Amino acid sequence: MKNTYELIAPCHFGLESVLKREIYDLGYDISKVEDGKVTFIGDADAIARANIFLRTAERVLLKVGEFKATTFTELFDNTKELEWEEFIPKNGKFWVTKANSINSKLFSSSDIQSIVKKAIVERLKVKYAVNWFEEDGNSYPIRVSLMKDVVTISLDTSGDSLHKRGYRPAAGKAPISETLAAALIMLTPWKSDRILIDPFCGSGTFPIEAAMIAANIAPGMNRRFTSLRWTNIINNELWDNAVEEAEDLINLSIDTDIQGFDIDENVIKIARSNAANAGVEDLIHFQARSVSELSHHKKYGFIITNPPYGERLEDKETLPAIYSAFGKQFAKLDSWSAYMITSYEDAVKYFGRKADKNRKIYNGMLKTYFYSFMGPKPPKRG
Repeated sequence: MKNTYELIAPCHFGLESVLKREIYDLGYDISKVEDGKVTFIGDADAIARANIFLRTAERVLLKVGEFKATTFTELFDNTKELEWEEFIPKNGKFWVTKANSINSKLFSSSDIQSIVKKAIVERLKVKYAVNWFEEDGNSYPIRVSLMKDVVTISLDTSGDSLHKRGYRPAAGKAPISETLAAALIMLTPWKSDRILIDPFCGSGTFPIEAAMIAANIAPGMNRRFTSLRWTNIINNELWDNAVEEAEDLINLSIDTDIQGFDIDENVIKIARSNAANAGVEDLIHFQARSVSELSHHKKYGFIITNPPYGERLEDKETLPAIYSAFGKQFAKLDSWSAYMITSYEDAVKYFGRKADKNRKIYNGMLKTYFYSFMGPKPPKRG
């Protein structure tokens, strides 16, 4: 019988539905959906496949245990009760990388971190009959989260956050993360046979993520993960199989019309180089042009974009003109749909059209809105 685990995939707050659909599509059962995370059931194979295939998860955590604790003694005792020897080998290097606490009696991150570490050491001392751990083996980073006094302790299988696909060494100003861009595209009805334009493309994240979706390129196939070295939990063959599965699914011969524009010529150069790193440079047309030149001769296209927010005071004054120009050009695009994420409060006012839908999304600590301006559906193809 294969070991099955509870795996937790954190995501951007407000985008749980997209991640849930992705996990179902990979073939796994979901046990719980909470704010900013989806928990699902899977075996060792699922750890490899989730890391390689999920576009909208921030990381994949392997849940070791969950319990209630309102005192540090309870935290210590309950952590010590968990079967750490099932996960961490005798020479494993382990530490608590992060502890966060919401609405809980225990809230000091540093105290939670040191007590959890101490409890694991005490457990493993007995199990491995040693008094001292060399910790010169592979890394097993641990994450602890407390929510209303319920403690969840997990191993971080990903390492670097999954938004680090590896194609974007240089990001432009105020970039949007790869996971957030993918999730927003997946929230829209856009499909790869439809036109997509990002008139504020910056370092190219929206067009690149769209092209990767269109060509079916798994986002994690060209990077490393912490759990690659956990041969006690996942054998290397499972990683090889997952990468092979990802390679078989790629289709670069598709026909796309994906375009990225930005007023800054240097940023466009970075976007082109990022697209080449991602292997999708032939699927995207990048060009330096201003939003006031936004146009297209075809109907039923999509605009998905992240316009300037004006986070810096000196940029604030330019925003009304930018959003007005954007709205004016969009109005000329008969039958198109537009989607924009922004934290600018007056975005819709200057855009000049009421949004059909508006979803609140947290981009880090920044509250942003994802506005949808829907065009008509194209006629069914006979």
